[in-house]
Amino acid sequence: MLQKPELPGGRRFSAGRFACGPKLALAPLVAAWLAAPALAQAPDEPVVRSLQPVVISVTRGVEQRAFDTAASIDVIDGSTIRNGQLQVNLSEALARVPGVVAQNRQNYAQDIQISSRGFGARSTFGVRGLRLYLDGIPASGPDGQGQVSHFDLASASRIEVLRGPFSALYGNSSGGVISMYTADGGPQTVADLAQAFGSDGVQRTGLRLSGQQGALQYNLSASRFETDGSREHSAAQRTGFNGKVKYTQSDDTRWTFVLNSVRMPDVQDPLGLTRKELEANPRQATPAAITFNTRKSVDQTQAGAVLDHRFNARHSIQLTAYTGERGTEQFQSIPVATQQAATQPGGVIDLERRYSGADARWIYKDRVLDRPLTLTAGLSAEQLDESRRGFRNFVGTTLGVQGALRRDEANTVKSFDQYLQAEWIPQPRLRVSAGLRHSRVKFDSRDQYIVAGNPDDSGSVSYSATSPVLGLVFHASDAVNLYAAIGRGFETPTFNELAYRPSGGTGLNFNLQNATSRQFELGIKTQFGDNWAFNAAYFQARTANEIAVLSNTGGRSTFQNAGSTTRKGVEATATGRWQGGWSAYLAASYLEAVYRDGFLTCTAAPCGVPTTRIAAGNRIPGIPRATLFAELAWEHRPWGLETALEWRRVGQMVVNDSNSDAAPASSVLNLRLALAQKAGRWSFREFLRVDNLTRRDYVGSVIVNEGNGRFFEPAPGRTWLLGANASYAF
Repeated sequence: MLQKPELPGGRRFSAGRFACGPKLALAPLVAAWLAAPALAQAPDEPVVRSLQPVVISVTRGVEQRAFDTAASIDVIDGSTIRNGQLQVNLSEALARVPGVVAQNRQNYAQDIQISSRGFGARSTFGVRGLRLYLDGIPASGPDGQGQVSHFDLASASRIEVLRGPFSALYGNSSGGVISMYTADGGPQTVADLAQAFGSDGVQRTGLRLSGQQGALQYNLSASRFETDGSREHSAAQRTGFNGKVKYTQSDDTRWTFVLNSVRMPDVQDPLGLTRKELEANPRQATPAAITFNTRKSVDQTQAGAVLDHRFNARHSIQLTAYTGERGTEQFQSIPVATQQAATQPGGVIDLERRYSGADARWIYKDRVLDRPLTLTAGLSAEQLDESRRGFRNFVGTTLGVQGALRRDEANTVKSFDQYLQAEWIPQPRLRVSAGLRHSRVKFDSRDQYIVAGNPDDSGSVSYSATSPVLGLVFHASDAVNLYAAIGRGFETPTFNELAYRPSGGTGLNFNLQNATSRQFELGIKTQFGDNWAFNAAYFQARTANEIAVLSNTGGRSTFQNAGSTTRKGVEATATGRWQGGWSAYLAASYLEAVYRDGFLTCTAAPCGVPTTRIAAGNRIPGIPRATLFAELAWEHRPWGLETALEWRRVGQMVVNDSNSDAAPASSVLNLRLALAQKAGRWSFREFLRVDNLTRRDYVGSVIVNEGNGRFFEPAPGRTWLLGANASYAF
């Protein structure tokens, strides 16, 4: 019998249809094998991912094996990213990474939720607390706010995920680092057409052209995605482009140019559901979403260039520059009566953001005491200029339309960082890594909406911090590495977290302080031949001045500093393959994330004086204690067949600081099948994916501290996806 989830304090609540826990069964997998027909010639390359040593770039300027680093780093290769997947949501791939919780909210107006060891879990808009990169170009602003809607999974060569103390070397809000790299073109010229369709009106069309002409390599990818949504009022469209061109000027000089864009017009926002609404009908939108036609439109374009130049065997440089702009218009469900006050900024957010940045680093390789030494020193500068306007979301008695102007600001945030990293191998069995980064982030706001009852709220605030990191790797044997790392990081509030004052007054919340964290981890990495690997780590992070949600109503959030917190846990991955085409993969993590200090908070907005006490020891909301991803796959190359059974379990997530309610733990079983053929210059691939085989009702994500009690964002029931692609090599 399934036990009802228990909340802190010994209370229980009924999970109803949302309690999950299917047994892992091999029957669907066996049936799929028996039904597989004999096919034409198999493709040249096997589908299963290689267990060969993986070279990573996330260590900045020093490419090395992930196995040899004093950090938790996981790499997801391109074939795994695309194998039987929709190739739209980054959560598709990140489910395989221990310690990372990536929730597809089934709400494209709000993007996915990503947290790493609990950092970033409070985000109510976009991705925060983590640093994001695409081909070395930041996808996070200088304030720490990031977006992943322009990440093109169809053209990716790999995703690198860094967790733990060494993340701090990326500066502000680097509780973890996610870097995606577009594949290089060539040596052949290849055109690829992909089409997928499935449940809830899902359609995706992709076109990709890659190749090489002499010293020039290119990879160009365009896609269009549509869905009716798994819930009422959740339809979405997305059109994207990603292009990468690499020019090898000489053996010592290489240029890389990237250009990408994304357009998402009038994406519907169903908002969260209360527990009562969830249990009555998880597919509905909350009534306020229909009343105000809540929705968001996004239009983003950015470009960047990277120069890698080697002067000689000792000295090299890497220069990066980028620029872009992102426009966002969002209609919220703020009630009409609430917007009457002169200080109320309205229910429509109109953001125009222009951003740019540059990074210059020098890499020096030599020997000290006849042992290898690598030094990396660099400067990084970023700037975000924001035009933030607010409007009423009504005109007369018509709701959900842009009304009168209620807010107009010109905001700027700038960062300037200096960093130094060193890696030395004092003896064959010992590797020492160290780093230091100093960051300064300044916010300026110029109020351009000054009327009776709404004074000038212009102002500025600055934050700075120094982040040291130290790591050791001991090579116990050719197959076993032991490592330890310790470091200190920090995160400032984002512009979205500064945007509203708790009292309901106008202007930015300049009273928010930056949070600081101290982290350490101990780990082991093992590799046994080409077929087996096992990694495990214990980690702990203590944060002071934790930034927490103070109030969250109708899509509008205010924030406060909530004292100190602790995050500690373990992560493990195991992967291997054996004869007969079998392979297995397991990623598991356990995390305790709690408030160490008690504090006062609000249960509604506006919030003049917090009155609800949060006890020390309460869990930080939005963070499951346990997560697990398991995969059992089988490949039959003569048939071009690959099939796999996936099991994902996400533990219980409390939804608010008081821990008064929670989303129950969920277990979901998925199946995928793929067939591949090759005929001359043509390559074909077809796949079928079925998610949530056992048709469980469960909560996919939660909205932390939602003031109306609309905490829950339900996941779909059983869904299917059918896709095919054809490639021609010229």
